Amino acid sequence: MKWAVIHPRPDSYDFTLADKYVEFGQQHHMFIVGHNLCWHSQTPAWVFKDDKGNPLTRETLLQRLHDHIQTVVGRYKGRIQSWDVVNEALNEDGTLRQSQWQKIIGDDYVVKAFQYAHAADPAAQLNYNDYNMENPAKRKGAIELVKKLKEAGVPVAVVGSQAHLHLSNGIAADEEAAIEELSAAGVKVAITELDIDVLPSTWNHTADVGMKVEQKPDMNPYANGLPDSVQQKLTKRYADLFAVFWKHRDVVNRVTFWGTTDKTSWLNNWPVRGRTSYPLLFDRDGKPKPAFYAVLKTAQK
Repeated sequence: MKWAVIHPRPDSYDFTLADKYVEFGQQHHMFIVGHNLCWHSQTPAWVFKDDKGNPLTRETLLQRLHDHIQTVVGRYKGRIQSWDVVNEALNEDGTLRQSQWQKIIGDDYVVKAFQYAHAADPAAQLNYNDYNMENPAKRKGAIELVKKLKEAGVPVAVVGSQAHLHLSNGIAADEEAAIEELSAAGVKVAITELDIDVLPSTWNHTADVGMKVEQKPDMNPYANGLPDSVQQKLTKRYADLFAVFWKHRDVVNRVTFWGTTDKTSWLNNWPVRGRTSYPLLFDRDGKPKPAFYAVLKTAQK
């Protein structure tokens, strides 16, 4: 449902895949999330330009944002229960990212997007979604965003913490701090894109999809299988995380993994292409890993 896929040209929407996604969810009585309505990435260049290639005015871009949200959310009104309205609007220091949305419209583009989404489907749950909520400075920025939205009368219900974690630093205490502080700001927390990378990282493990890193042999150390020692560390990390999620289950309203099996994880190709990654609960053959059983046990204690 990203803009580039669902609205690739000014006069053309393509709902083919989105319709199948929603139909699947309805057939299986699932809670359906729309991801996403406003993002700096994977948005076509035409969105920000007029027919002569000049940057749009604030008013014109606001109208374009409004029409996109009204069309997409309106199509699935009553069928999609939850929308990631704005995605990844913050820098690591908690300030607003200098995206085209921010440069042309101004800081209030986030409020406007939420207002448009609420008008298009007043019953839908509205979310702000971002990565590195474990970072106190960025988390503070997210809390400030929540305050601004609430002051504007926008019913922001959830902050999505993507939780793209790394075995070297994705500790449960940091996740718990994020959950507690966001909850204190008056929102629920969704863990929206969970995985735990076990491979070497030289880029501070940000989840910026625009990043690319050169392939080197030492960046793909487990091409022939994950050593048991690393498997045990991954298992413990997942167990610790889910103990926190279970403890705060009154606040954490869902946990979504960013992928199903290790074989199809995005981390096989980002930010280094062609690596053999092991970040999820099911292995490359689709079989449960020790971490899967460790997660189940957290709810049985």
